[in-house]
Amino acid sequence: MNRSFSDFCNRFKLLSQKNQKIIGNTLSNIFTMRLVGNKTHGDLAEIGIAEFINQFMYDYRCEHVGKDLFRAKKHEEDIVIISELNDRERIPVSLKAYGDGPLQLSTDKSSKLFGKLREEIPEGTCDRDIIEELFLSEEFEEFGKINVLPLIYREKKMQCNIMVFDFAKAKEETAKIVYVNIGEKFVPHRGIVKEKGRLYPIFMFLNKNDEYLCEVRYGAKAANALQRGLWTHTKNASAYFDSLTGWVDYSHNLTLVKLLALALNATESAHREVNALLQQDIDRLRNFNGR
Repeated sequence: MNRSFSDFCNRFKLLSQKNQKIIGNTLSNIFTMRLVGNKTHGDLAEIGIAEFINQFMYDYRCEHVGKDLFRAKKHEEDIVIISELNDRERIPVSLKAYGDGPLQLSTDKSSKLFGKLREEIPEGTCDRDIIEELFLSEEFEEFGKINVLPLIYREKKMQCNIMVFDFAKAKEETAKIVYVNIGEKFVPHRGIVKEKGRLYPIFMFLNKNDEYLCEVRYGAKAANALQRGLWTHTKNASAYFDSLTGWVDYSHNLTLVKLLALALNATESAHREVNALLQQDIDRLRNFNGR
């Protein structure tokens, strides 16, 4: 996490602590979109969080990059946050919306991370000296530079959280990297044991107590997005996350679902009228927040 993104996260956290109802309202509306489709909430989270920043964070503004620019992206960004107090610096951010569990931090489409690890750790495990060299390598130069803003939800409990993985802490405390092959799993303090079900190998990053930090998945041509890249786990690596909101209870907004259904069948002139009413409501929320 770079300094500018860290400053933004601290500012976001302060706003959330000051008035959790505002971010809770936005998150409730975002996760209501799971009623529309299992993946709909992820796409709408991008425009919802971008607009939240524009409406409630006076020292930042935000742009939604959009899917049309996907192939031209240098980074994995979904939104770009712009600091109004720091020469309008642009901060690319990858926004994720995942359940409380496995979380992809980077896609690593070229499989350079896994390839480097396979090259440097032929025996399947390594000590701290090799780990420090790996983190200084060209292949790992993006580790920690990717600004990831995850929206995590517990669907059964109807809770959500915005929590950021601490790359710097993970790098500092990685004490062991272990290769886990197909049909195997790693058990703390026991090592590798046989297990059915794993289709692709991984490299698992552990601290000195054999506790999980993150993992690099294989990512060959035959692998899909869930089987490649840099991953962590929000439950197993909870000590390596910083929560910006805490766990927020949310509820489904069925009125919003109806609004979307009506909006898709209404005219643009009606949309303009509704937009004006919605902006008035947001202005009331913003004034209540004491901005």
